[in-house]
Amino acid sequence: MAAVSHLEVYQAGELTVIGFGGREILDQMNVAECRDELVELIRNHHCKVLAFDLTRVALIPSGLLGLLASIRKQGVEVHLYNPSTDIREVLEITKLDQLLQIHELDISF
Repeated sequence: MAAVSHLEVYQAGELTVIGFGGREILDQMNVAECRDELVELIRNHHCKVLAFDLTRVALIPSGLLGLLASIRKQGVEVHLYNPSTDIREVLEITKLDQLLQIHELDISF
């Protein structure tokens, strides 16, 4: 498992799966740094689907939501696994639930 700043890469390739190390609140994320790392992952692994494991994550910063939406402009699908009720509400309010694919899965890496 490779550590990428606040991100943990569980799997890299056409399907790249990223988690947040079990942190509940992602309030100290540097969104610009994350964007650079995600762009590099996408480029280096010819990623077509970027999946974020949000298991145990209660809140994510708005800048990260914007980043997730902007990743789609690079032709990469964005999937969210196991978002909390609060995150789901924000996704619905911002209409991002219509852009990002949401899944409830048992993820064990």
